Amino acid sequence: MKYYEMNIAGVDHKLPLCKLNDEIYIGAFVIFGHAKLTVAAAKALLEKAPEYDYLITAEAKGIPLAHEMARQNGDDYYFIARKYPKLYMTGVFEVNVRSITTDKEQTLYLDSADAELMKGKRILLVDDVISTGESLAAIEALVEKAGGNIVGKMAILAEGDAQERDDIIYLEKLPLFNPDGTVRE
Repeated sequence: MKYYEMNIAGVDHKLPLCKLNDEIYIGAFVIFGHAKLTVAAAKALLEKAPEYDYLITAEAKGIPLAHEMARQNGDDYYFIARKYPKLYMTGVFEVNVRSITTDKEQTLYLDSADAELMKGKRILLVDDVISTGESLAAIEALVEKAGGNIVGKMAILAEGDAQERDDIIYLEKLPLFNPDGTVRE
């Protein structure tokens, strides 16, 4: 397997290169289990974050980041856009999304009790990687439907065209790769 090595918030990290299609490979960034990287990335993002009342992320890979950002900032609560409705939910809002790392359309759900807390509040969207922006757009739709005010969109890494967006804040650029492991120009 080929890897791409990078430094993220002062932490060295190796990303395995995974085939997206015959022409493009992506660096698979997974922060699950990487406590040092999660802590460092959360700290670096908080240094760039606008003032907010609540964080929200999509299930699942953004959860460690949102949790650590909330912990470091002293937040009492953060929101998770879930992949499936849960029995404890008092009702749900939902939107559909198709992400670059999933093979089919997904639906994201937000508990209506969370939506009530979110109404009129400053909401900061966070994720591990922003690529196509589809997951981010779905979270935005949930927040807007709930009546929250989006004050920022943040990620640890921006991949591909996301690097050119001026509406997101991120720590590092993640290139796309050729089948031989070289960076695509």
